[in-house]
Amino acid sequence: MPEPTPPWELTEPEWRKIVGRARAGRSLRPSSWPGGARCCVTLSFDADHETGPLRDSDDSPMRISQGQYGSRQGIPRIRALLARHGIPATFFYPAVSAMLHPEEIRAVADEGHEIGIHSWIHEANTKLPQGVERDLTLRSADMLEKLSGQRPVGIRTASWDFSIDTLSIIKEMGLLYDSSLMADDDAYELLDQDEPTGIVELPPEWIRDDAVYFNMLRFSGLRPYTPPSAVEEIFTAEFDGAYADGGMFLLTMHPHIIGHRSRLPLLDRLITRMKKHEGVWFATHAQAAQWCKDHGGEAR
Repeated sequence: MPEPTPPWELTEPEWRKIVGRARAGRSLRPSSWPGGARCCVTLSFDADHETGPLRDSDDSPMRISQGQYGSRQGIPRIRALLARHGIPATFFYPAVSAMLHPEEIRAVADEGHEIGIHSWIHEANTKLPQGVERDLTLRSADMLEKLSGQRPVGIRTASWDFSIDTLSIIKEMGLLYDSSLMADDDAYELLDQDEPTGIVELPPEWIRDDAVYFNMLRFSGLRPYTPPSAVEEIFTAEFDGAYADGGMFLLTMHPHIIGHRSRLPLLDRLITRMKKHEGVWFATHAQAAQWCKDHGGEAR
């Protein structure tokens, strides 16, 4: 392959093309939420399970067991928590996770939660050969529909690894939304080289992700240095900001990470606190995206 052009040698059309891919367009933050609610809360869980080590060609039973914890303990606890609070959530599944745990994904869907696309085996899209990402994404959507009984309308790329081909694949599939990009606090429309796509972006953020605080890799410097109380403080501050602004609070979590005994209580307390605020709408990502698409951009 030819060497990439040094960035200082890029022409203006070249660097404009680069920044024009999947760029943030008009804001889709609505003037109000359903029922006159002030704030939208949309919780999501990336059910990676065993696909992390599988993606890394790591056949270590130890690392695979860490992922299996998400299915054995994390998911049951999360389902019980959501049922107790009577709120829906979105679960993003790699297809291989769903194939390993078909009864789980069906049960999650049957309880009224949304199922979203999250890769085939948690692969990094930017490292795939040309054309492979499209094939894997299409296959993933079909497999999730087969196992859950629910056709996905949204996607979150694994590790938020959004390639130069991802947007065209989303457009081809006719998906309602993506949740991988981070250009705003609230929903916006994706542009493709300045052209509106009609696709809603529900932006996540590393600040609102449990993995950055709690992840652990034995043979690296990655350690869970942040205590649950500090993570709860950060998530609470993010919600308080969204509520004050009348916007959206989107939280990304992982069953094998948040699902531990010392960690899930922070989510329980956070939900309890949010429910005490007047005018909070708890929605799936699909519900939030559809509302923003239908009502976004209105004068506040």
